[in-house]
Amino acid sequence: MFIYSLRAGTIKLVGVVCVALTVLITLIAFVPTYAVSSQTSAGVGEKKEISYDKIKTEGDVSAFLSQFGWTVEGSPMETKTVTIPAEFDKVFAAYNEMQKEQGLNLSKYKGKDVTRYTFVVTNYEGYEGRVLANVLVYRNRVIGGDICSADISGFVHGFERMNTVE
Repeated sequence: MFIYSLRAGTIKLVGVVCVALTVLITLIAFVPTYAVSSQTSAGVGEKKEISYDKIKTEGDVSAFLSQFGWTVEGSPMETKTVTIPAEFDKVFAAYNEMQKEQGLNLSKYKGKDVTRYTFVVTNYEGYEGRVLANVLVYRNRVIGGDICSADISGFVHGFERMNTVE
């Protein structure tokens, strides 16, 4: 015969662990998609769901970009493993501020190796030069990226379409 006794401290610990697991499971269930305000063909400020998850192939990255209205060439011009710096310099801190403006944040990925996909955008209106889309993926999730020109004196902005027509 075995006798096991529980102290009040043990019961509290088990309770705290159960509550923490419940909160964690709840957070995981609601993280996959975000509602973002975007400019679509239907109108300005219309809410639509953008999925940042389930990015496993180059085609998934292309489909991700199409959620913002971008059309890209079939395969990326470059797929490369890059490391998010452990300490952000001024340039990378400014880049992360742009990520924060689009609801993303690279701070929690400091020191991590991520995959950067670079596609050529074929439907950027109002600009004659070459336009690229960079998408940063970590563990099948988009964690950052931008739309930029290939010119030195060009532009860089988040995934949302900019109003290029004046």
